[in-house]
Amino acid sequence: MPPRLHTDQAYEGELRRIREMLLMMGAKVEEMLGQAMKALVDRDTELAETTLYIDRQINRLELEVDDLCLRVLARRQPVASDLRFITMALKVVTDLERMGDLGVNICERVMELNEEPPLKPYVEVVHMAEAAQEMLREALDAFVAGDADRAAAIVERDSKVDAYYAAIFRELLTYMMENPRNIFRATREQSIAKYIERIADHATNLAEMVVFMVRGKDIRHVGKLERRASVRPAPAAPATAPLEPDSDASLRDLAGAATRRTT
Repeated sequence: MPPRLHTDQAYEGELRRIREMLLMMGAKVEEMLGQAMKALVDRDTELAETTLYIDRQINRLELEVDDLCLRVLARRQPVASDLRFITMALKVVTDLERMGDLGVNICERVMELNEEPPLKPYVEVVHMAEAAQEMLREALDAFVAGDADRAAAIVERDSKVDAYYAAIFRELLTYMMENPRNIFRATREQSIAKYIERIADHATNLAEMVVFMVRGKDIRHVGKLERRASVRPAPAAPATAPLEPDSDASLRDLAGAATRRTT
């Protein structure tokens, strides 16, 4: 259900301003991720460099939201749904700011990859980014509409992005084992996939907080272990070490082993 309106117009204006700034931050994150993927596919380093500056706008909005939320808490002393909204906003703004930082990381890896010949077409990682973007967009729409059911459905879609990451991890590992010269490019693409996976996690956090804002029910951490278990790759044969797709360290270790075997 949409937020109720207040008879105090100044108070209502402050709450509306917070909502608008949160939506603007989310739109900026979407823009960053979309442009970063375009820069990757088109090998457009200039676009990647330009996209970096969107993070400054996100950081500025974070400070403005924090300041306004604290002023509302001090001056209005909100209760019930208003208090849940303010506390949610203070958490959501952190998730959105972190998404912006991850967007910067993606652009940096894109610029590195654009200096090298493509390892393979960037199909899966783009689909993964589109899935994460859709999650963020749906979470923001659920936030505007005050739709807890819609937000709860988004939480379950995080497993799709996790499955993309696991598949990309296995494929890139194969490329590295075949030829150590692929290691630099493979690790950069793997990093991009990991950043996208983290963006989807933050979008999940946003959806969970929408449920809390509307229903007053905290659904964080419910079912996450089960979902992760469902997308985890099958255990390797006993002769080799088990692979953990969420571990960057294991990827580096295996890459190093591939290099040593060729020397």
